[in-house]
Amino acid sequence: MTGEEAVAYIHSYGWEAHAPGLDRIRELFRRLGNPQRELKFIHVAGTNGKGSVCACLASVLEAAGYRVGLNTSPHLERFHERIRVNGEEISDEDLGAVMDRVRPAAEAMPEHPTEFELITAAAFLYFLERRCDVVVLETGLGGALDASNVIGTPELAVLTAMGMDHAAILGPTLRDIAAAKAGIIKPGGSVVSRGGCPEADEVFRRTCRERGASLTELDLSRLTVRLLSLEGAAFDFAPWEGLAIPLAGAYQAENAALALTALEALRKKGWCIPDEALRRGLAEVRWPGRFEVLGRDPVFLLDGAHNAHGMRAAAESLQTLFPGRKLTFLLGILADKDAGEMLDLLAPLAERVFVLRPDSPRAMDPAALCALLTERGVEARPCASVETGLEAALAAAGKDGVTCALGSLYLCGEVRSAWSKTR
Repeated sequence: MTGEEAVAYIHSYGWEAHAPGLDRIRELFRRLGNPQRELKFIHVAGTNGKGSVCACLASVLEAAGYRVGLNTSPHLERFHERIRVNGEEISDEDLGAVMDRVRPAAEAMPEHPTEFELITAAAFLYFLERRCDVVVLETGLGGALDASNVIGTPELAVLTAMGMDHAAILGPTLRDIAAAKAGIIKPGGSVVSRGGCPEADEVFRRTCRERGASLTELDLSRLTVRLLSLEGAAFDFAPWEGLAIPLAGAYQAENAALALTALEALRKKGWCIPDEALRRGLAEVRWPGRFEVLGRDPVFLLDGAHNAHGMRAAAESLQTLFPGRKLTFLLGILADKDAGEMLDLLAPLAERVFVLRPDSPRAMDPAALCALLTERGVEARPCASVETGLEAALAAAGKDGVTCALGSLYLCGEVRSAWSKTR
């Protein structure tokens, strides 16, 4: 298979018609020789911040001299972003080669694996081929029944910030969602949690007790943010002083602090992670689409805020960096999100909004989204394409204005592509 053929094959098997569960992925991995048993993992679940924490962990571990696999989702612009080793995306040739191994096993099964299960299999085979010392593994949806949970007890399970998302599948309550995420907690394992959400914290603590797992919760009293700018954050996390991360969101220092807490836990387990690697890894981390600064003259920001929890974090970052300013927004939201709560957070900051339809069958109709914005006293205009919306937003904001595109990770990829073509 070519890389293009591999991607097309993977995308042809959606998950909607399949019952959730681990039976398919376990059977697929059995047919492939159980590659998960020969790899070490850091397993990361949560509502928001998963990707940023994964990127921090991978960058620091690479700086410490380890060969690090990174498996995240979704991708922004190119499928290959999902599978990386030491920051390099899987090549077309390698993707085609691993799918040549996965496809016969998948097609011999009574029930064909889903898209995400195929991706997980391809990633694990590739990481094994590349002899990765450790794989930083992000869950796709939930935790307990997520295909990534085919692994045994990881080196570390990390639980990031919790909020209401995917409630129709994992909910309906926050405790239900937390219980699904807690599925990555394995008997006798080591767990690090972001904490700060009482309903979820109660679930995680109880699950750790029941499964004999050790739990460390992030201590935010150790964190002092010294400076936040478009260049990123300068902060202390006791006992470390003078740390820096080149990610501009106000929430990224907390994500970095959670990653540092996880790295401390790995150190206690014998992993060699020098202080110099901690500093350099954080200073060099890259994670596109999360409060990313695409332009500075004028200022143009891109954020993956795709639910109410993420929108709140983005709004706080914008208020911190641009106090008292009204901004221009490019916005697209999926219909299964809590659009009302997201817009309640966005409206006080908005001078005007240009509305787009993200490239997803779940996308909310732009006219309906405009109506909700108008109800909140915000000028809103639907745009036929990302390109026209981008140009209209920049023109309306003017040279001294600030424009921010957000609302969906699907939209992030489209905006990044359009920006790179026109700038």
